[in-house]
Amino acid sequence: MEWSKIWVLFFFWNILAFGQNSFQEEVLEIQKRLDTIEKGAKPRVVFTGSSSIRMWDDIVTRFPEVQVLNTGFGGSHCSDLLYFIQELVLDYEPDRVFIYEGDNDIFAKKRPKKVIETFTSVLETLEKERPDLDIVLISAKPSIARWHYRGRYKRLNKRLKKLVEERPKVSYVDVWDVMLNGKKLNRTLFIEDGLHMNSSGYDIWYGVLKPLVVATK
Repeated sequence: MEWSKIWVLFFFWNILAFGQNSFQEEVLEIQKRLDTIEKGAKPRVVFTGSSSIRMWDDIVTRFPEVQVLNTGFGGSHCSDLLYFIQELVLDYEPDRVFIYEGDNDIFAKKRPKKVIETFTSVLETLEKERPDLDIVLISAKPSIARWHYRGRYKRLNKRLKKLVEERPKVSYVDVWDVMLNGKKLNRTLFIEDGLHMNSSGYDIWYGVLKPLVVATK
């Protein structure tokens, strides 16, 4: 192999390693916060993914029917979830897991096809380790800050929906269309940064996700 190619591979490997190491402290904090929670009689549901999950402050009280564990970590990509899949999902032995990733991947200009390849690895890892686990993929959401990338997000969502086909334990939930007014974005659903949702935005997510949460056995 030419030295130039070796250098490029080394460079990108270090970028990936740095990104994952930057989440190590946050993951440890999540583990510290949740490790004291004992598994009760209720079905256990893990919500994980990037900041749209991490910032859902009232997610536990919204779903009293189940034991909710929020392992969201802000700024993460799907590859980061794959790297920490044991610590953020498998260690808690959930009955169902809801995953929100891909938002930051597309904003970082990763191609939808590449993101789907990582999602596939996530699913294959979970299916291998926990064949009985119900998995729910949450579509990418629209936002004010990233509306100019809407075409890429739509392509990602289309591929995500196709990814779950012929996977009986995997479901797909669309949160894109329900956050629009016709073809226009509902701008009242976001906080000042134009990216993250306010309580009205989470009200919509709650309505869409609740049937799958309460169906957990």
